[in-house]
Amino acid sequence: MLCKPFAKRLFAFSLIASASGFLAGCEESTFSPMTARSLAPLPPKTLAAMEAIGSSKNAPVLIRTYKKEAELEIWKMKADGHYAYLKSFPMCRWSGQLGPKVREGDRQVPEGFYSITPARMNPNSAYYLSFDVGYPNAYDRAMGHTGGSIMVHGVCSSAGCFSMTDAQIAEIYAIAREAFAGGQHAIQMQSFPFHMTAENLAKYRRDPNIGFWNQLKEGSDNFEVTKQDVVLGVCNKRYVFNAVPADGSHFDGTAACPPLKRNDETQSEVAAKQKRDEAKIAELAAQGVRPVHTVYADGGQHQDFASLASYASRPEALAKGPVDIALDEGKSKKARRVAAAKAGAIRTAANSVQGPSPKPVEFVTAATAAPEPAKPQDSSLFARLWGGKPVEAKAETPPLPSTETAVPQPAGVPLPPRRNEASTAVAKPRDASGKPQNSVAAPAPVKPQAAASPAGAAAKVAALLRDKISTIAQSDH
Repeated sequence: MLCKPFAKRLFAFSLIASASGFLAGCEESTFSPMTARSLAPLPPKTLAAMEAIGSSKNAPVLIRTYKKEAELEIWKMKADGHYAYLKSFPMCRWSGQLGPKVREGDRQVPEGFYSITPARMNPNSAYYLSFDVGYPNAYDRAMGHTGGSIMVHGVCSSAGCFSMTDAQIAEIYAIAREAFAGGQHAIQMQSFPFHMTAENLAKYRRDPNIGFWNQLKEGSDNFEVTKQDVVLGVCNKRYVFNAVPADGSHFDGTAACPPLKRNDETQSEVAAKQKRDEAKIAELAAQGVRPVHTVYADGGQHQDFASLASYASRPEALAKGPVDIALDEGKSKKARRVAAAKAGAIRTAANSVQGPSPKPVEFVTAATAAPEPAKPQDSSLFARLWGGKPVEAKAETPPLPSTETAVPQPAGVPLPPRRNEASTAVAKPRDASGKPQNSVAAPAPVKPQAAASPAGAAAKVAALLRDKISTIAQSDH
């Protein structure tokens, strides 16, 4: 049995560890044994869809994501060795801006070509289930980009990760799990700022990131032509696709590219596609499509979740929506400087003043419009999602919708749990009469500070907890 002074110190140190975990956003560094949720079977409907395209649950899988459209696509390999589109999942939350991840803490969801291995699967994630996408890759390292632990996970909260609902990540995780069980060694994940169409590239033809995005388009074109995993290389700080060094050497991310050997037929088809797209981009520009730079307060989410935005992380940023800043076609350098200044002003305004904590979504229907509010029962949405009996709702809080309440949500997309990036709500225990017990205090919600950085917040929390430890230590003597 632990002595009382040591137990106090241990508890205080555990608080510091917990606080550090919460402030780290979606970062997770430990991987745990299998859990029941990680072993959930694939839905029969998904298995039927795989069979319909000539694939199976154990066949290899490939993932493609698009930030602007907030979509995650699943592709499955057919018997002929080529991938076919299976289904899309609407993304519940992504953070940052369009463009690559550059440094630790920039809230950017990375863009590029990544590799997910079995070792990157986390069956006991704090975000329901998760897997690491493999950032930074060879290109990121060559460019000096920093950061790591970028996940696809549940909970609908993002600080640089691809965030889904818990039900969605359960299915995505199961798809990956079965592919690994079938012998796949690594799942390629292609992360794009948007669908690499001529229409989008015409719109963003003057964006500061267009040089990088043209590299990603070349990789996308290689996949569209072959419907196979794209072979990746990095040299001269650039991606090289479906090519190998002709002299048998190895790629060096920062060194000059060696002579390359490619499949002539594939490259001919890729070049033809690029030529068609370039002609379409020029046509759209001639028709008056204005080049723009899009700025977000802090990322976005799929339109299917618009009515449930208050359940996602940073709902006040979502409410602002993206802003398109027009770029001057004839004065691109000056326009970029002006756009950068405007973008910085928009982001500063969005981050310096955060609105109050979001109120629960109130659903008014015939079932909930009665004078006396209904109490949540075991058949409520809360119970169906979490499997437990919810506590009695307070009088001033709208009741959670029951199974008889019409909930405005897209088909097949469950209501995400209402959570916060910095803290997770903990219900107070109640006595036999249903009143909250005050013997165990629930943590107070984290109040947003003006222009406060995650590092500053972490330092303040750590300082407070160190003072607490010091007080405890003095009381032991």
